[in-house]
Amino acid sequence: MAEAQNIPAGSTTAGSIAVAAESTVATRMSAPPSFDVADFPVPHGREEEWRFTPLERLRGLHDGTAVATGEGVRVEIEAPEGVTVETVGRDDARLGKAKPVDRVAAQAYSSFEKAGVVSVPKEAVLTEPIRISVHGQGGVAFGHQVIELGAFAEALVVLDHTGDAVLAANVDYVLGDGAKLTVVSVQDWDEKAVHVAQHNALLGRDASFKSVVVTFGGDLVRIHPRVEYAGPGGEAELLGLYFTDAGQHQEHRLLVDHNTPHCTSNVAYKGALQGQDAHAVWIGDVLIQAAAEGTDTYELNRNLVLTDGARVDSVPNLEIETGEIAGAGHASATGRFDDEQLFYLMARGIPEKEARRLVVRGFFAELVQQIGLPDVEERLIAKIEAELEASV
Repeated sequence: MAEAQNIPAGSTTAGSIAVAAESTVATRMSAPPSFDVADFPVPHGREEEWRFTPLERLRGLHDGTAVATGEGVRVEIEAPEGVTVETVGRDDARLGKAKPVDRVAAQAYSSFEKAGVVSVPKEAVLTEPIRISVHGQGGVAFGHQVIELGAFAEALVVLDHTGDAVLAANVDYVLGDGAKLTVVSVQDWDEKAVHVAQHNALLGRDASFKSVVVTFGGDLVRIHPRVEYAGPGGEAELLGLYFTDAGQHQEHRLLVDHNTPHCTSNVAYKGALQGQDAHAVWIGDVLIQAAAEGTDTYELNRNLVLTDGARVDSVPNLEIETGEIAGAGHASATGRFDDEQLFYLMARGIPEKEARRLVVRGFFAELVQQIGLPDVEERLIAKIEAELEASV
């Protein structure tokens, strides 16, 4: 294990399809990407990319008043033999492969002191996962993590967030040609934590990237996964599940930028909500640029509302600038607990409490089973069970 690294510390559904090279939709941010915080105006909540986020609960991450305090977060990394784990300064050339796209991400990039770099050599096929534990110890922290795979390397990474902190971070995944990377990012924070992160994946020619984002804890969690292709033949699969409890705000904003021919992407996120003022936001943006002929893409969001008082905002956006594509589509649905499924199980002698648990577990099972790590899968199922137990 590497040494610990201490970083100071109601329901709506909408969709849109635009076919115009000069159109402006949610895939195009109000300000161009930049490393400079000053290039992003302080958001007021009326901007498209901030209109669902309760800014007052960001604890100053959005307006510059948040500064590193306390002990921040402790980062520990367990890596198989052959993997290089480094802590580097801001001048390392491997940092900054992707620019921040909003003010919080720019603040995170401008404020971190040390960054972590995990490197998997070319053609290495790891049989054990790389585990990165990020544990909040109170206070405010800014972080930066890079995970890079050489050509034809294969790896699985578990990025696990626990404890209490106010954290803004950027995570870069850089895949060489033919590389295969699966990342499981778990947000299992304590109830008062705030976590805002931009995840950037850059895929080389014929590279394959799978992201599984799992969000349970925290007062406010806002994750922004992004995918770009550096060569043709890239494949991206973005999966996610979230369980939003009373008073929590969980927001997942995705962008897949198809800027290269003959690449594919598949997005599937599922969420369950319960309790008064539970609020989940899912924004799925797919941009197919004029040069990206032969693109095949689909995005899906499903939400299950378990109690009154919960709210979901689900907005898929698909922008197409070329007619030469293999396929493109999206779907979004939000619904209440299925009484017919419940009746079916109860009619066969299953108590109501157990029947509800079985329905919700089945709702998430398809995504959980794609993680590929039994210990992580069992932990997530147990967490879902605990959430349901607390609601009855």
